[in-house]
Amino acid sequence: MKYEVVVIGGGPAGLGAAVEAKKCGANSVLIIERDRELGGILNQCIHNGFGLHEFKEELTGPEYAQRFIEQAKKSDIEIMLNTMVLNIDDERNIIALGEQGIMEIQAGAVVLAMGCRERTAGAIAINGYRPAGVYTAGMAQRIINMEGYMVGKEVVIYGSGDIGLIMARRMTLEGAKVKAVVEIMPYSSGLYRNIAQCLEDYDIPLMLSHNIHEIHGKDRINGVTISKVDENRRPIKGTEEFISCDTLLLSVGLIPENELSQKAGIAIDKITNGPIVDSKMHTQVDGIFACGNVLHVHDIVDFVTKESRIAGKNAAYYVRQSLNKDSYVSTKSNKGIRYIMPHKILLNGEEDVNLYMRVDGIYKDSKVIVKCDNKEILSKKMRHMIPSEMINIVLKNELIKDLSGEITVEVEGEKHA
Repeated sequence: MKYEVVVIGGGPAGLGAAVEAKKCGANSVLIIERDRELGGILNQCIHNGFGLHEFKEELTGPEYAQRFIEQAKKSDIEIMLNTMVLNIDDERNIIALGEQGIMEIQAGAVVLAMGCRERTAGAIAINGYRPAGVYTAGMAQRIINMEGYMVGKEVVIYGSGDIGLIMARRMTLEGAKVKAVVEIMPYSSGLYRNIAQCLEDYDIPLMLSHNIHEIHGKDRINGVTISKVDENRRPIKGTEEFISCDTLLLSVGLIPENELSQKAGIAIDKITNGPIVDSKMHTQVDGIFACGNVLHVHDIVDFVTKESRIAGKNAAYYVRQSLNKDSYVSTKSNKGIRYIMPHKILLNGEEDVNLYMRVDGIYKDSKVIVKCDNKEILSKKMRHMIPSEMINIVLKNELIKDLSGEITVEVEGEKHA
């Protein structure tokens, strides 16, 4: 089988990329999705808050996904569901296993949009047995919202990622008692609006600088021991406290799904755990593009869509042999910045470039400064910055054309935590 553009993953990133590739001239576009339906994680996100940037209205997750699914069907995009990609090489040869058996697919260009997975209890090494009642927050969300089962009545949530915060509200609305959200860092790892809407509105305590020291129970969890931690995140003796519960939800981070990327020989960024890409979302392997949570973990789906459109459009241009990627400048994170996306900015583009980044701590009344060869070219004043909220700085096309030398970004201001 041959297709001009093959998109691996049918979530918001994959759908956006496929629709845009078709719009930009790709004759044959295929989406390969391992689940039984398109939409990815959005199908279980039944709360609102999606689409404010993209559609200028507030939608639920399934509503947001449905808009792109309808566009994909109208665009005559081919879709393979219940199909797992087993391997991809640097020549864009794909081996997939689906309902028809094992297939070999040759792609003119590939867009990687596999999303990310949750870190589990095994990744954070909590003392105790492995009893029933311990779930990742996303798994609990799927069980409640899609399967229709309640996971527990007395709940403790470990980690304050967005899914954990949203599940604190969801469990409360379903009649459970959420006793605490426990966070090891001195700040929440979720968006501030979720802290306000999901915890403060329901009087759910957020315990910062605390960890879960031990899980109690052998067959079913019956409680956890929490303790305060110092600035090095080590437990402080004498601060232990027991909280009884029958359910523990883990919201302790997301890991981009890049096993396929590595099989294709794509270079991976050690900070984001995603592929190294340029401003056209092109990886270092010719003809393979990446977008969405496989690249770096996003907090707002509208930004995923924005990124996926760039990947889809340039995948179509690559097939048409009209993708020019000769001259570029590299980006580098300096003081206060954990990472910058993209890693390279192409100088011959005709569009503005969005620089996405995260800070390494809490900053108040600070400034983000963009420099080229140590000369300031752009700055942005920020009242409040935390690692969980992604920062977006737009580099105008007129500015990009005159760049030469390395682009660096740093924070000017005092770090509070």
